[in-house]
Amino acid sequence: MKQIIIFLLLVIIGIMGYNVYSKYKRFSLTEYGYKTPQNLDLSNADQGTLLNYHEAIEAVNGYVITQWSSNKIDVRNPKKDNEATKAAVAEYRKKLAAVSYYETLLRNPKKEPEKKPLTEAELKKQLILKSFYANPKANELRLGEQNALVYEIQRLLIEKGDSIRHDGLFRTETFNALRSFEEKSGLFPDGKLDAITLDYLLR
Repeated sequence: MKQIIIFLLLVIIGIMGYNVYSKYKRFSLTEYGYKTPQNLDLSNADQGTLLNYHEAIEAVNGYVITQWSSNKIDVRNPKKDNEATKAAVAEYRKKLAAVSYYETLLRNPKKEPEKKPLTEAELKKQLILKSFYANPKANELRLGEQNALVYEIQRLLIEKGDSIRHDGLFRTETFNALRSFEEKSGLFPDGKLDAITLDYLLR
């Protein structure tokens, strides 16, 4: 009887130890770390873009492990559907979008212009992207903000059929128009400007 009890205790301890190890392994650097695509050649990449790319990857990796260690949320494969998890996953996707943006730049490095100069619309698109990606978190847009980026977002929304004031002030009507656009486009309707929403606006 004593031997059976000892055996069962060893089994329980073994199971508990395995669960702890599994969680550790799941969030060890080799497991959670973002993997650079094998077909991405970084040998001749622009150094500034390359630095931004690695910083974006570090932001993703840090966010993944922080959400798990602090809030027990696995943003890569969430088990719950509450508001905190949705918000964490949405933020994770934004950080991934920044990584994807820099990968696109690295795959298609800028070359000397061989064709005709950019049109005014194309130039505006590039400037909007550059302005947004200079600080994506700060450029999510909040009620009461007034700047050039808000002005351009309002212009894009008006071009797509909205009748909002075009004054560069991010008020409730602009927030609602942006949220409505996200909903119509099949995006997460939070009324915030993120990389995915901006991409759809510029199409």
